[in-house]
Amino acid sequence: MPKNILVIEDEHNVAIFIKQGLQDAGYGTLLAYDGHTAFELLNQNTVDLVILDIILPGMDGREIAREIKKRGESAPPILMLTALGTTENIVQGLDSGADDYLVKPFKFTELLARIRALTRRNKVGMKIGHKLIIQDLELDSNAKLVKRAGSEIKLTTTEFRLLEFLMKNKNIVSSRIDILENVWDINFNMATNVVDVYINYLRNKIDKDFDNKLIHTVIGMGYVIRE
Repeated sequence: MPKNILVIEDEHNVAIFIKQGLQDAGYGTLLAYDGHTAFELLNQNTVDLVILDIILPGMDGREIAREIKKRGESAPPILMLTALGTTENIVQGLDSGADDYLVKPFKFTELLARIRALTRRNKVGMKIGHKLIIQDLELDSNAKLVKRAGSEIKLTTTEFRLLEFLMKNKNIVSSRIDILENVWDINFNMATNVVDVYINYLRNKIDKDFDNKLIHTVIGMGYVIRE
């Protein structure tokens, strides 16, 4: 269980509700109503997780997430908690550096489950490192590095986790639900096409310039990476 969670939320009643619930669950909680205060708290405290709204005064949540992720390996995981719930909103949030995305209104039990999943994943990531290789595609979990045919490929945090999941499950077809639950630890309404968006992102970076395509669609079933 993390010692400190930083909540960045400008709606006072919502912020107090979240803070009280987290404290009742045994978490230390820091509260900021804007980006400036948030970075002061980040610089002065050990923060193990950030809960972040998007619509904030001054610097919005996506800008804050990008700045936090510039801290590299020391950056805490980010859970975006916002009323903006379209596929475009979700993709923009994840692209800006969020590790998970929860739409308001929300159940507090689900928020706690997301927190547990994010902190567990973060600890595993720090302890376990290995390389995954499929033909000329190589992923290094320790270095957070992806290469194909010897050339480095730049991936976002979400794209990296998606590729890692597919490579760990080589030749196994994964449904959209499988991917959502294992890559994001979430269950979006299946009407959203966030998984398809990120698969296309990966294809453009991993397969586009190569005759031998590794990422495949199995119609009606899901996606698979195979040699």
